[in-house]
Amino acid sequence: MKTILVTGSNGLLGQKISAVHALKPKSRLVATSRGPDRFKAGNTYIYEELDLLDPQRVETVLGLYRPDVVIHTAAVTNADTCAEQPELCDRMNIEAVAQLVQLCARKGIHLVYLSTDFVFDGQSGPYRESDQPNPLSHYGGSKLAAEKLVSAMQGPWTVVRTVLVYGVLRDMSRSNLVLWAKESLEAGRNIRVVNDQWRTPTLAEDLAAACLEIAERGLQGIYHISGEEFISIAQMVRRVAQFWSLDEGLITEVPSSVFVQPAKRPMRTGFIVDKAAADFGYRPHRLEEGLAVVARQLSEMGIPNLSA
Repeated sequence: MKTILVTGSNGLLGQKISAVHALKPKSRLVATSRGPDRFKAGNTYIYEELDLLDPQRVETVLGLYRPDVVIHTAAVTNADTCAEQPELCDRMNIEAVAQLVQLCARKGIHLVYLSTDFVFDGQSGPYRESDQPNPLSHYGGSKLAAEKLVSAMQGPWTVVRTVLVYGVLRDMSRSNLVLWAKESLEAGRNIRVVNDQWRTPTLAEDLAAACLEIAERGLQGIYHISGEEFISIAQMVRRVAQFWSLDEGLITEVPSSVFVQPAKRPMRTGFIVDKAAADFGYRPHRLEEGLAVVARQLSEMGIPNLSA
């Protein structure tokens, strides 16, 4: 049985990996993150506090559990934060990865690195794994720099890129587009949503399951993991409104130029997921199916309406 260590296990993807693993455990899971464990799922995994900016602690934890695979989900993922705090971004998104690459190569550990559609410029999406990256932002540049470190390592590696992840947890550190739109419309707030940015939205459970499949099968190289529906962000928000029977009249569609943001966003990204489908049978949920998963989980949490 393989041992899989996950970084950033308190985040949305990290907690979903723990949840998916608990349903059908094929490996020993070691969840690591800063601070106390937020998922708290009993004895289905081991939890260790881990600050990736503490090199000695990282080496100690890897030495203690001797994982066969590290799934590295931890990162500064807010593009505007990366633009405003580039040193913090680089420490976490590049320097911490460089250390992991070094340790994994030395210990023969398969490193699965989570990356983003923001490595592309958005001129010709949706993208295949073979398409040439060209980031527009410091965030995208930091993730591409880390991809290059990973792909040059002496040992097994995988880069998993994803797009616009959504989902819900009992204990979330930040929101996402689906939850923001639902909460805003339930509260009767008017919202402005861009209609010229296109993505393939990704249910967090789909991404988590794909990461575990890749880790357990030992698949290597670059994989694009996302939903298959190529839609605008405005269309996505409208479908959220329709799913929960909320007032679409509160939605105003606007061009990206209306918003002044520190980080430039690519206009048309999204992924073609044929490689993942062929290699391990990846079949993502359609958007309404993903929203149904979110609705069921909200109901199980006793939160049918986020604004209630």
